[in-house]
Amino acid sequence: MEAYKVWVRKNRDLVRSLESLANGVTWILPERFANSEIAPEAVYALLGIVSSVNQHIIETPTDGHSLASKEQSIPWALVVSILKDVEAVVEVAAQHFVGDDRKWGFLAVTEAVKACVRLAAFRENGYRMLLQGGEVENEEEDVLEDNQGVKTNGVPVIYPVNGHSQNGHWITSDGPDGKPGIISKSLEGRAVAALNRFGQNAKMLSDPTWMSRLQPSPVPPVMEIEKPTFATIWSSKGVSGRLFMLGEAVHIFRPLVYVLLIRKFGIKSWTPWLVSLAVELASLGIHSHATDLNHRTGKVHQLSSAERDELKRRKMMWALYVMRDPFFASYTRRHLEKAEKALSPVPLIGFITGKLVELLEGAQSRYTYTSGS
Repeated sequence: MEAYKVWVRKNRDLVRSLESLANGVTWILPERFANSEIAPEAVYALLGIVSSVNQHIIETPTDGHSLASKEQSIPWALVVSILKDVEAVVEVAAQHFVGDDRKWGFLAVTEAVKACVRLAAFRENGYRMLLQGGEVENEEEDVLEDNQGVKTNGVPVIYPVNGHSQNGHWITSDGPDGKPGIISKSLEGRAVAALNRFGQNAKMLSDPTWMSRLQPSPVPPVMEIEKPTFATIWSSKGVSGRLFMLGEAVHIFRPLVYVLLIRKFGIKSWTPWLVSLAVELASLGIHSHATDLNHRTGKVHQLSSAERDELKRRKMMWALYVMRDPFFASYTRRHLEKAEKALSPVPLIGFITGKLVELLEGAQSRYTYTSGS
């Protein structure tokens, strides 16, 4: 296994090219969307699992000095990716052996397992936003801005007793010859500045004022940053933190709620479609309300760039609702058939349009209901 890992890391570009080629070929396999054909879907899922494992090998650090956030016993992002590939095989197999109506029970079990794994990833990730349904680790530090507009990563900023900040440096009033001294904000810079001033300060040991200045100030102990627990988040973040956790929990359980409602009311009912869309809107609304509440209370929580992109991705996934029944059967299919009929006389374009419509109709019946989370 170690030899395979080394080969994947050395030939990552070749590995990715082969994966893309293999995945593209599976879309044109005979009877890819046939109800009784399980083998093509199993091949596609197997390729997806291999791709996820290879990506995990490439992204795993090898220098032995990885951050504590990566030192986890279970790679939850990889587990989520594998479950998503396995779910497609479960759906095809259930549809073949028990029929369309009874397959939703098996999908509900799969979605319940995915929800539990995502909750574990949510906890392991420090209760930060899940990226792409937990398939990507959220490694960016949270950015907080206090009432004075100072941005930090949650670690208290230490200010000099008799100085102020300017252009990333501390301007102090105890420089040589009474002139202001510029000290770097980093620990190394402050140490170098202290060594440079040591010789000048040593000449004035007889002066009581300089003697008092040379007295070392107590250095606070370095606190080890621990991963926040559920109780810590619940008690320290206040109402806004609790709303954020609630919004993520709603988003995590949305696919499970959707599948359970389809199992109860049927795929042609508008109830699952409307409830699922309402849950999506509620999750986004809770996140927005939590951010606004932070602004009003003076605790401004700035989303990282990855988290902002994730919110945009979730909004784009709303487009899947036009591909889900009953909306698809009532409106989308009709427009697709009109477009296919209008473009069919055009050489080449009509052929391509027909194939695209065929692929969309096949994918719609299988992939759109559990996607987008």
